[in-house]
Amino acid sequence: MALNPRNAKDSLTITTEHVLPNDTNHIGNLFGGRLLQWMDTTAAISAHRHCKRVCVTATVNNVSFNKPIKQGSIVTLEAKVSRTFNTSMEVFIDVWVEDPVTSERTKCNEAIYTFVAIDQNGSPLPVPPVVPETEEEKSRYEGALRRRQLALILAGRMKPDDATELKALFGK
Repeated sequence: MALNPRNAKDSLTITTEHVLPNDTNHIGNLFGGRLLQWMDTTAAISAHRHCKRVCVTATVNNVSFNKPIKQGSIVTLEAKVSRTFNTSMEVFIDVWVEDPVTSERTKCNEAIYTFVAIDQNGSPLPVPPVVPETEEEKSRYEGALRRRQLALILAGRMKPDDATELKALFGK
C-alpha cells in the first residue's frame, strides 16, 4: 500500500527555550547534552507530524556546535523532515539564538537525526514520502541519500561499491 506523500513544511516544528542557570556549565554556556535533548524532542515531534506514528530516535547523524550559547539566551529550534526512506526519516534541526535587545537571530548550531516509525510492538512501519518545495528543502533532500549511504557503509551494512550516490559524487 503506497502512502500519500507529505510536504516537508507540514513537519515543521518550532521550539523556543530560555537558557537558565541549571542548563549551563561552569563557564555559563549551555550544556551540549541539554541542547541534544531539546533537539531530540523537537525532531521527534517533527517526525511524528510527518508520519502520524510513534517515532524513536535511530541515530544522531551529525551535530555541530558552532557557537556557544550563553546563559540567558533565547534559543529557537526548527526541525523539519528532510527525506524519508522505507521506515526511517531524516530530520534536520537548525538552532538559532535571539539577541535579547535587537531580536536578531543568529544560527549557531545544527543537527541531523534519523527516526524510525514503530507500531505497538516496536516493529518498524512504512512512512510516507516527503515532498521538498523550497531550495533549502530540495538541497537537504538530495544530500540525504548520500548521508544515508555513508552511514550504512560506516555501520558495515552497505558495501562501498553499492553506494551509487557517493560514487557519483566522487567518481570512480
